[in-house]
Amino acid sequence: FMGRWFEVARLPAQFEKGRCMETNFTLTTGNTIRVVSSEIFKGQTRKIEGTGVIEDMKHPAKLGISYSYVLPYSPYWILSTDYVNTALVYSCTDILRLFHVDFAWILSRTRTLPESTVMNAKETFAKNNIDVSRMIDTKQEGCDK
Repeated sequence: FMGRWFEVARLPAQFEKGRCMETNFTLTTGNTIRVVSSEIFKGQTRKIEGTGVIEDMKHPAKLGISYSYVLPYSPYWILSTDYVNTALVYSCTDILRLFHVDFAWILSRTRTLPESTVMNAKETFAKNNIDVSRMIDTKQEGCDK
């Protein structure tokens, strides 16, 4: 799963407002992962670095990721991946026990995916009781290579 992933579609997230969203995952120790996400927002590249932890090596698809105080620790579950083309990721968290927030991402090793692949991904989310009706496509045009 390590390496560069491009965001193809997502549930709306307050912290993602730009285009050309991508994330690079690098294993730093046995269970710790360096996570660097970037996007272009208002013509500027914005990056944020976080730390991912595989809490139980028996379940390596269930990570916890923290991006410092901006985005505190939250689960990051890889629901499905073929490692070479696509990955489906889900996260949900309660904020101050007042709000429940969920996130979902369709990731790809390339900036775009065939529409049939995106539809299959959305079906997988739906089978896991994740509402994809709010899912939006991530703009990946005019990005650096």
